[in-house]
Amino acid sequence: MDLSKEIQSLSEKIEILRKEIKQGKKEKINELVKARKEFRRLAKTKMQQLSAWERVQLARHPKRPHTSDYIQNLFTDFVELHGDRRFGDDKAVIAGFAFFEGIPVAVIGHEKGKDTKEKIERNFGMPHPEGYRKAIRIMKLAEKFNRPVITFIDTPGA
Repeated sequence: MDLSKEIQSLSEKIEILRKEIKQGKKEKINELVKARKEFRRLAKTKMQQLSAWERVQLARHPKRPHTSDYIQNLFTDFVELHGDRRFGDDKAVIAGFAFFEGIPVAVIGHEKGKDTKEKIERNFGMPHPEGYRKAIRIMKLAEKFNRPVITFIDTPGA
């Protein structure tokens, strides 16, 4: 079986197991753990086999996750803070505070947008000076409250 198909098959199996566990089938937890380990092993193997050009294509894939996707899936209780307290808010930079695995953190990232309307609203992920000032403001708040800062950089060539 092709490695990509194996990874896809395992991904589907993991999703099914997650749904079964949510429905109360706790005996499936060990099976889920094994499937996740196998998925990580196969994914690592696949990544090592990619050519340089395939890695570039993967990095530029239009359906890769955006900062907002990571925030939605990795963090709980995210509170976005707006504005730089001087001029205005830059929607190309998402910044705020959240919990990551129960630990309070500051989160900062570029957001390009998913559709044309959102891309225009977010200036295609290109921050203005107020976006950089917003990021600095969040970093200073994080320093003041002794919170780690998690950043997501999504710019060409980064």
